[in-house]
Amino acid sequence: MLGVTRMAGTIRSIREQVALYKGLTVRYRTAKGRRKVEERQGVILETYPNLFTLYVESQDSKVSFSYAELLTREVELELLSGNRN
Repeated sequence: MLGVTRMAGTIRSIREQVALYKGLTVRYRTAKGRRKVEERQGVILETYPNLFTLYVESQDSKVSFSYAELLTREVELELLSGNRN
């Protein structure tokens, strides 16, 4: 498994890495307030200059995150095994 959060560097390098994962299944983890953490699986749908979107099948909805959230580790992504290389 590859952790996107382990990427060092800039928003630009994170944006490029996330773009490589487009169409792949990832697990995301984000803080939702005091001691509340949301952890779900989703597929990276689109990447944009300032954010990217995930489709979360369990909720039948889309969520979006900024690359800055990955840089500051407010959101963590993990590439799941079983994806194409």
